Amino acid sequence: MALPKGTTMQFSSEQHLDDAVLEREFTLGEIPGILWTPASAPAPLILISPPPLGLRKMYPRLVARARQAAADGFATATIELPGSGDRPRLPDGEQALADMRRAMEAGEPVSDEIIDALILPLVDKAVPEWQAALDALLALPEIGGPVGYSGGVISLGTRLAVVEPRISAAVLFAGSFIPRAMFEEARQVSIPLHVLLQWDDEGNDRQAALDLFDAFGSKEKTLTANMGGHTGVPEHAGEAAAQFFVRHLK
Repeated sequence: MALPKGTTMQFSSEQHLDDAVLEREFTLGEIPGILWTPASAPAPLILISPPPLGLRKMYPRLVARARQAAADGFATATIELPGSGDRPRLPDGEQALADMRRAMEAGEPVSDEIIDALILPLVDKAVPEWQAALDALLALPEIGGPVGYSGGVISLGTRLAVVEPRISAAVLFAGSFIPRAMFEEARQVSIPLHVLLQWDDEGNDRQAALDLFDAFGSKEKTLTANMGGHTGVPEHAGEAAAQFFVRHLK
């Protein structure tokens, strides 16, 4: 469901970080978000989609990525995902999350039904919110094109890459369960992709991530796989992703 027509972006606070980056918190309707802009303007924009753990918890990692992007001349923005932070929980998502944890603790496979209930409602709700945020962000004089997308819940990035023509390139983090329906959507993706995969990610179906990468229809797509668990992405992998955006957005 799209946000009500006429929903506006309201800035609530701002601070200058010590590396000449302006950080501003905003709300889009009732959705919290943060915008980081470099001194140079107008700047290309990278949408940083956080994992569904809440912006407050993820802030240190998000601001580090925003500072790296600003050093490369990019503005960045993030919004709170549906069901995360202080936002209302998704009814089916809470049950699916409990079912997923129960299956994993029992050493059982997570069924397609649980994965669908966990991921698809989140994607269906988050995609139009990101599009509304993009409408508001691109209306700001300090933001220019083109636009990139970077983040996890890989199914969310896949859907946005299909339906949002303003996104020119995407970095996708392969660290979440993937509904079977997303493989057909992946075949429709045509923008350049850079996919990051942690080989030993305990909560990720490695083969499903590899199959999704194979399904992407993009002529230019790169998969970077590193040893280590979910949170062990090496620094050089982030640097390679940053250079990907420099090539495609500048």
